Amino acid sequence: MPQAVTVTGTRTTGHRPLAGYRDLFEVFIRPFARQGTRFYLGGAIGIDSLALLWLASEVEASLVVVVPALLADQPAEARQAIASTREVGRLEAVVELGGETRTDGYHARNEYMVDRSDFVIGFPRAGKITSGTIFTLDYAASQDKPRLTVPV
Repeated sequence: MPQAVTVTGTRTTGHRPLAGYRDLFEVFIRPFARQGTRFYLGGAIGIDSLALLWLASEVEASLVVVVPALLADQPAEARQAIASTREVGRLEAVVELGGETRTDGYHARNEYMVDRSDFVIGFPRAGKITSGTIFTLDYAASQDKPRLTVPV
């Protein structure tokens, strides 16, 4: 079993009911979520925030949020998910990379997470052939790391 897992995914999640994401996380994340596992999440809206909140309420794994610049630069909804996870004592750390909130900064964030993980679970938007999630999965492949792709 992997000791560290990156979870990444689309920011666009309104096309499915929230309960559907919980079901997906049960099937595709829970098998890797055990005490002693560390999860890296990107701290953005969409899958990042949904997975963070689900992990915080459902499993005992360590949770690390990585942001490309500063936490204050993240959207309000994402900051709220991080704050509520912190309030219940479920957040191990927030890593602020101090970069840009542009494509290069997000790529650096994703590489940071993958470099520290044994396994990557990606939830890209179905039908998209380019995205930050696809970049992250491709980067994991270039590092010979196993990955699971779950289009949503």
